[in-house]
Amino acid sequence: MIVIPPEKTTASNRKLRTLLVAIRGETLIPRPDFQRRLVWTNKDKKEFVRTALEGFPFPEIYIAAGSVNPETGEGTEMLVDGQQRISTLYQYFTGSKDLKLGKDIPAYAQLEREKQLRFLEYDVVVRDLGQMSIDNIKEIFKRINSTKYSLNAMEIHNARFDGEFKKFAEKVSEDPFFDKGIFSANDIRRMDDLRFTLSVIITIMSTYFNRDDEFENYLYTYNDEFEQRERMEAEIDQILRFIEACHFASQSRVWKKSDLLTLLVEVHRAIIKKELTLDPDNIGLSLHEFYDAVDNRGGIHNPKYLPKDLEDYGRAASQATNDRGSRLKRGEIIEKIIGGGVAESLQE
Repeated sequence: MIVIPPEKTTASNRKLRTLLVAIRGETLIPRPDFQRRLVWTNKDKKEFVRTALEGFPFPEIYIAAGSVNPETGEGTEMLVDGQQRISTLYQYFTGSKDLKLGKDIPAYAQLEREKQLRFLEYDVVVRDLGQMSIDNIKEIFKRINSTKYSLNAMEIHNARFDGEFKKFAEKVSEDPFFDKGIFSANDIRRMDDLRFTLSVIITIMSTYFNRDDEFENYLYTYNDEFEQRERMEAEIDQILRFIEACHFASQSRVWKKSDLLTLLVEVHRAIIKKELTLDPDNIGLSLHEFYDAVDNRGGIHNPKYLPKDLEDYGRAASQATNDRGSRLKRGEIIEKIIGGGVAESLQE
């Protein structure tokens, strides 16, 4: 059982220069392993540097005692909360390539001496937690950020990332195409619509993956810039309009999230990657018949479809639907249905 010490902690001021020198000397550890916080965009970092340069205060940071060398007496401290803030100021101070200032903020080396000293003498409010176990420190970190810990995986990603890739996925999720009862009010409240569009976009850019495994990688990689945005926007618009032209009935299983994800990905592969010319009427009819056969696979047999395909698809669309294996199986079968629709179009 974790027991948080009852002693009150008090806040004091430390000069920014003291913290920067401690990071450079590796006596202040800016990112303990347990800390997973907001990943700032370059724009966020610039605005924060501007805050410090103009002398405005920012929220207190939390520090705890780290390890101590009993032979030398030297010790370290851990930055429990405030990693992005202090690391951003350290990047500015050292001229790191990870911070792009542009023309509106002068580099630290270009500041007048008086402004450099003012920056270094900036007072940072520090709450020192003192010496305590790593379990206690983790518990305090959790409680400081308690609003993040009752959230689902997508809400946590949303709390950490606010960059270009996430914004693109948000825009896709707002397309009128999705106003067909695909997402319930609770889905939208818990950000499952954003989760869905992220899954579609990432799969289109790569391949089927397990659940949300690739979210963090893509949200991080394309946090500052998403150069493919214009091309991806055009491609996704093309496949959404194609599926609309298939005129699926409102009660069709295609509007179930697992079925729809598969169809979006496979239509993209057919139209964009394979450059096939698809007839939406023909494909729509083929898929309608297939989905109907899946729904009625215990009843009248449709000779156009293998019973095994119907069983495999039905299972992959109802059990462990977000597992990579299920996504691959659904994709493999829908690819065949689309291919059959293309063949029928050529025969006509």
